Parts: sequence; C-alpha cells; structure tokens
Amino acid sequence: MTAEPDRSGQGASSTDTVEGALAVLPGPRTESPLGFEREWQRVVAAIGQAASIDLICHINPDGDALGSALAAGIALRSLGHEVRVSFGEDPQVIPESLAFLPGQELIVPAAEVPDRPELVLCFDVASESRLGLLHAKAFAAPVMVVIDHHASNPGFGTHRLIDPGAPATAVLVDELLRRLRVPLDQALATCLYTGVATDTGSFRYAATTPATHELAARLLATGIRHDLISRTLWDTSSFGYLKVLAAALDRAVYEPAAAGGLGLVWTWVPYQDLALFGVTVEEIEGLIDVLRRPAEAEVALVLKQDPDGTLRGSCRAKGAVDVAAVCAELDGGGHRFAAGFSAREDVPAVIARFRAALPAG
Repeated sequence: MTAEPDRSGQGASSTDTVEGALAVLPGPRTESPLGFEREWQRVVAAIGQAASIDLICHINPDGDALGSALAAGIALRSLGHEVRVSFGEDPQVIPESLAFLPGQELIVPAAEVPDRPELVLCFDVASESRLGLLHAKAFAAPVMVVIDHHASNPGFGTHRLIDPGAPATAVLVDELLRRLRVPLDQALATCLYTGVATDTGSFRYAATTPATHELAARLLATGIRHDLISRTLWDTSSFGYLKVLAAALDRAVYEPAAAGGLGLVWTWVPYQDLALFGVTVEEIEGLIDVLRRPAEAEVALVLKQDPDGTLRGSCRAKGAVDVAAVCAELDGGGHRFAAGFSAREDVPAVIARFRAALPAG
C-alpha cells in the first residue's frame, strides 16, 4: 500500500501493488508521461486507503464540474466509501438545467464537510479561489487531489491530475473509474456525458478529438438518452430568459478596433433584469454562445451581475486570441478559447481593463 503522501504530493508508492494491478486493467489507455502515470498510481492508492472521501467541485458548478463530482461520488459509494459531494457556496444553487443528474443525494452543504477531511478530490477547480467557502477545509486535508483540465491551473493540492489536453474533466474521471475497476452504468454515463458535452460545446469546440467521440460512444452504449440530455442543457429555458436575452442583445456593443483590429463584441446583464424576469445567473450561461456568433468579432464577452454587484465575465475567442491569458490579467483563467473572471468594479471600468488586456496586434 502507498504511504500517506506529504503536502508536496511526493509520498512513496508501491509499484508492486499498484502498477501490477494497472497492468491488467481492461480497455484502452492513453499513454502519459511517467510522472503523470505515477501520480495516477498514488491517487488510486490513496483512494483505496480512505474510508471517507469529500468531493468538491468549483463554485457556480457547470455540467462538467458537477457531472464529474457526482460520477466519482456514485462510483466511490459503490466501492464502500463514505462519500460527500459539495461546493463552497451558501446557499448552494444547482442550475435547473442540471437537476436531472443522478447522485444528487450525495450533495451536502459546505458546512457539513469536515474541518479536516480524510481525503479531498477537487473536480474542475482551475484555481484555489474557485473552492469558495471550502478553501480552508480542502487545504486542511492531508491528501488533496486536483482533477482538472484547465491550462491555467497553477497546480495546487498534494496530487495533481491536470491534463490541459483533455476536453473535459469528465474525461479524467472516466479514466479514474477505469483504474478503480468501476464499470459504466447509465447513472455514471449520464454524469460523464453531461460533463463532456458541456465542455466541448456539444462536440463543437477545437478540443474535441477522435478519443472524445469514442468516449461518447461508450457512454451512449449504456442506453442513456443523449437527446433528452442535450435538450435539457441547451434547448430548454423559461420565457423570462428570452426577455433577458433580448435586452442583453439590445445592449450589445461591437468594437472593431479592439484586439488589434480583430474585433470585440460585449454586453452585460444587470441583476435588475434577472430579478424582474425571475431568471438566475446560471440560466444565462448560454448567452455567451449567442454573442460569440458575429463573424466580425474574434472575441466575445458577457458580464453578468450578482446581487452584491460582482460582475462575472464569460469570454470566448475563435482562435486568434488566447482569452485564458487575457482573463488571467483580471485574476481569472480558463482555456485558450473559453475563459472567465470576476470583478468588483463597475461595467465601464471592467471593460476598460479587459480591452487593455487584449493583444494589440
């Protein structure tokens, strides 16, 4: 068995026990650098030794974050572990579009996560700040595993399964389940398919690979209704959302000179609009995918206002601008073509800072 790792994540491992087991696992394997393979071994060993495991996804969870955490939670529960799934907000709000995900009985308020958990697995958490109210508890754990695919992830925790080449964190969770010898069923497949479909934009984004489609095929083979999942994720909304969308599009601004002449289109959604039409911030996550359509603009930005005035920025690019680097200038992060940040200034000040962070040409 593996000795308890230290805070640097460099604990000893028994290659006799772990690597020997891995050698006979069924199914395809993606070759990885030796260091990454050893990290997988350490994580599997740490899970095997833990009685209680806390699974944390990022605040304001999307389909990849919550789907990944719930899939892992369902699997670990089936192996006999005591499992809690949580995220660091109070109150916790599950987006209506994700209400269908199985395993939500595992979700507990942040206050119910132990002050010093035995083992913490973090899913899709690109930075420490995204742990929210669970930051201190996560770092109090003797073993904290970060499972993520964001290139902007600085690398925290004692173990880091961070693969920027993966199109979704759910892809890494699928690999984790394979290594734990947990067979796919419809509950697991529903969670994983939701994660993969969400972060690939329904398989439209550049990170989608042949392996992504092969994973989707394996998930569909369990009998899940991918058509119903997709309809719930992208093609269902309240009438109030249409009113908010109309107002946001009417407020949209096109700046052809921004980003060195590549163009920027942006808009914002004041909290008053959301309150007026009974719409949540989570419900308008898809607004950015409408705003990014104009051929004239390389970069699109939507600012969404919380009740306390905080502005959440969602940003997209079409290929010529690295918006992860742009958002990092505003203390955010993400992927090259999809990133985000939060800010406390007013809209003109945030737009000015964002515009200044864009490449000049």
